[in-house]
Amino acid sequence: MKKIIQNIARKFGAKTPKPSSFYFYDLQSPSWSSTQYPSASIECYQKNVIANRCINLIASSAANIDWMLCNVKNGEIVKDHHILRLLHHPNPLQGGAEFFESLYSHKLLAGNAYILAIKNKNQETKELYTLRPDRVEILQSNSLLPSGYKYTVSGVDKIFAADYITGKSDILHIKNFHPLNDLYGLSQVDAAAYSIDLHNQASKWNKALLQNGARPSGALILKTDSQSGHSLTEEQFARLKIQMEEQFNGTINTGKPILLEGGLDWKEMSLTPKDMDFIEAKNSAARDIALAFGVPPQLLGIPGDNTFSNLQEARLAFWEETVIPMVDKTVDALNNWMVVHAAANLRLRYDSTNITALSAKHDRIWNRVKDAAFMTDSEKRVAVGLKN
Repeated sequence: MKKIIQNIARKFGAKTPKPSSFYFYDLQSPSWSSTQYPSASIECYQKNVIANRCINLIASSAANIDWMLCNVKNGEIVKDHHILRLLHHPNPLQGGAEFFESLYSHKLLAGNAYILAIKNKNQETKELYTLRPDRVEILQSNSLLPSGYKYTVSGVDKIFAADYITGKSDILHIKNFHPLNDLYGLSQVDAAAYSIDLHNQASKWNKALLQNGARPSGALILKTDSQSGHSLTEEQFARLKIQMEEQFNGTINTGKPILLEGGLDWKEMSLTPKDMDFIEAKNSAARDIALAFGVPPQLLGIPGDNTFSNLQEARLAFWEETVIPMVDKTVDALNNWMVVHAAANLRLRYDSTNITALSAKHDRIWNRVKDAAFMTDSEKRVAVGLKN
């Protein structure tokens, strides 16, 4: 940077300033927060309102879907079964909605979700618990299947072995796709990490600025006599540089008064919040966070370009593109892990007819089938999911 200033000065015939007569503070490389589960939980879920709302909206919506069991041979709906009772009351501490909300929240934050099955003497599942992803370590075998899972809490390790042929275990691992990892999933927080940091830092900057009387930063200028040509000594320059970086740098020191001496003068020279447009920067970061989690910005009250013409379309897209695919993966995992072994002819499903956001879509299907003159009444009943 100094060489650039010197070259510009020589080009216009100006005298090159002495290195000790000015101090140019250059932008440093940005520092990003860690995406590990503990740090991500704090920076994303606890401190960022947009990410918190996205996770809560997705998890709570998916957790309130009604479960049902279907007989794959005759299509009958089983209304009473111990699997349904287990999903509605998985353990003495949680109800079904709370259990699945925590499960989906873990998956959104870490990219991985774990369910522990507690079995009785007959190897029947009697209780289900969600495990914190940062406490679970997957034990890798020589094959593609894991050899087991190690759960660590309060310094105590518990090993849950997995079958070396099928990979089945008392722990069910539900994960997102990860292009570079065979064992663990990729979280949406990783994709939104930069935008979450930008949103958090913009909020911190604005808060620090307001707490310090909305005074922007500036520069120290040495008043010199043209005849004497006084400038800072190397010792004075080094001391001033250290003082600026240690005592007056960062958002927490915004607006902190400086004791000036030796002909130093303070001149405000930074951009105002209006010039830097922090509001739009926050809104842009908020839209990126919502995009990473698959939540339409309209549902979060974020101003800007609206992709959907109304809230009804936004809710429909939210359910069809975000909530339903996540629930489908969970249903497939539970069927393969628990339901198939407990009841060979039964499969876990969910009732989509009670989802309010999908009611308009169901109405269009019913009206289209109703007006189809080429279909019999029996065919129409089958087309809309009713018994013949």
